[in-house]
Amino acid sequence: MKLHRAAPVSSRRGFSLIELLIVIAIILVIAGLAIPSFLRSKMRANEAAVAGALRSVTTANETYQSTYAQGYAPNFASLAPPPVGTPASAAAAGLIDPTLASGTRNGYNFIYAAIDTDGNGQFDQYTVNANPVQVGTSGEKYFYVDHTNVIRENLGGPADATSSPIPKQ
Repeated sequence: MKLHRAAPVSSRRGFSLIELLIVIAIILVIAGLAIPSFLRSKMRANEAAVAGALRSVTTANETYQSTYAQGYAPNFASLAPPPVGTPASAAAAGLIDPTLASGTRNGYNFIYAAIDTDGNGQFDQYTVNANPVQVGTSGEKYFYVDHTNVIRENLGGPADATSSPIPKQ
């Protein structure tokens, strides 16, 4: 009868600590390269979505003005969907989605201001600013649109009527 001996420790198969550390270092380098690129892509996607949302606001305001014949909407709530089971009205026209009507969407805060320039009780102008919730994370650009329907952008601070128009896409 022959006894079998266990193989010596040096002949066992597996990874050494050095090999595992090298693999972890390689993974960390790849992650270090990929994460900033992902964050930039996410910011660009947020910025594109915000420009689309501002286009929706301008279209909704033109529709509101022509439908209700009382000027532009006084606030986002007037453009928002009405409560379930309630028909659309000047108080809740159902022209923008509830997320946008809440004032925060795609990592941006939307600030709506209606303006009555002639004092007749009807809003004949409006402005909307879209500012990143966290600059450098949710977006870098600030956006602005008003009754002229020209969407404008600015880096480094809130956009206004003098900011550069966004490029046509």
